[in-house]
Amino acid sequence: MSNIRSLALACRDAAPLLAALDSVSKHLLLQGMAVQLEKHCDAILAANAKDMAQAAAKGVQGAMLDRLRLDQARVAGIAKALREVAELPDPVGVRTRRETRPNGLQVERVRIPLGVVAMIYEARPNVTADAAALCLKAGNAVILRGGSEAIHSNTAIAAALHEALRAHGLPEAVVTLVEDLRRETMVELLQLADIVDLAIPRGGEGLIRFVAEHARVPVIKHYKGVCHLYVDRAADPALALDLLVDGKTSRPGVCNALETLLVHVDIAADFLPRAAAALAARGVEVRGDARACELMPGARPVTDDDYAAEFLDLILAVRVVDSLDDAIDHIRRYGSDHTEVIATRDEAAARRFVHSIRSAVVMVNASSRFSDGGELGLGAEIGISTTRLHAYGPMGAESLTVERFVVRGEGQVRHSESRTP
Repeated sequence: MSNIRSLALACRDAAPLLAALDSVSKHLLLQGMAVQLEKHCDAILAANAKDMAQAAAKGVQGAMLDRLRLDQARVAGIAKALREVAELPDPVGVRTRRETRPNGLQVERVRIPLGVVAMIYEARPNVTADAAALCLKAGNAVILRGGSEAIHSNTAIAAALHEALRAHGLPEAVVTLVEDLRRETMVELLQLADIVDLAIPRGGEGLIRFVAEHARVPVIKHYKGVCHLYVDRAADPALALDLLVDGKTSRPGVCNALETLLVHVDIAADFLPRAAAALAARGVEVRGDARACELMPGARPVTDDDYAAEFLDLILAVRVVDSLDDAIDHIRRYGSDHTEVIATRDEAAARRFVHSIRSAVVMVNASSRFSDGGELGLGAEIGISTTRLHAYGPMGAESLTVERFVVRGEGQVRHSESRTP
């Protein structure tokens, strides 16, 4: 038996112990994990420094390096996220529907844990704690397979979580960290359909496509975040400018950052020069169509590839559109079903935008950066789904459960002739 299969079996065997915990026990466990993260902050930062040094030596930079970096504030943020998850309602055992059928059967739909979740991720050490917390809250065991660039950070974080598990009488296998980071080991993990109930990849498009192509287990995925801001003819220019600056520049290396700006022709002459100045002051490179380039000094010509790109950098594609319909058509063509934003004071335009866009998150007069599980009330976020399965959009604890039917009867049978005399 291979080592990864042995680890996965141990995780599966431990899962029922977690599924049996009541809400109070899970709450105390997650609070204890937050305490251990804070207690081991120095060790976690020392481990992260090793990862950062190795990444820099390999030439890693930009968004990937930012995702890898930890400091005291970020460790505190991870602990805070665990406490927020602890305070969330327990999704396990929630009855979502109940009805009595004409034959007297009482039919309920009740949420239960998935079982074993495999989390595949890159240079995001916070995911080690976030994924563990959300899986545990939903009664699932979790197998964590992070990237080699964050192995020291992930190991230190997992060690803190394991200390809390031991203190609560639970086996470390409930949160299993894979230390064998060979690609063939990951492929084997993704093919353990008899053990793993769901795989969630979190990272770049290349990683997600690799997981989707090699998995024999169900996969929750989103390939990239090509997020748009449409500034309507009825937009408040100052409000729209705030949304643009926040969405593009507050953290350009994340999937909910803006990548394309669409501006109605009626407001373009007023808005785009102001946008150009604000973006230039923050080091943003602008790539625009012909009309945008005329209004935005320093802009370079845009290409179709730019409109389809997830830059994850201080680069923005811009287009002037003639109508709301043109904006919607553009998003349908180039969007990735992640997050779209409209800035407008016209409620009819807002309704039309919301109803016409099928993306997982649609914002009206709010920054794309709120497309995040924590900001939307889910606590820490385990991932974002742009596949229309049981979950769509940012995923929290509830998305790590499924509904099953519980049927209560008084001896009813399907066919009357099957009754014994």
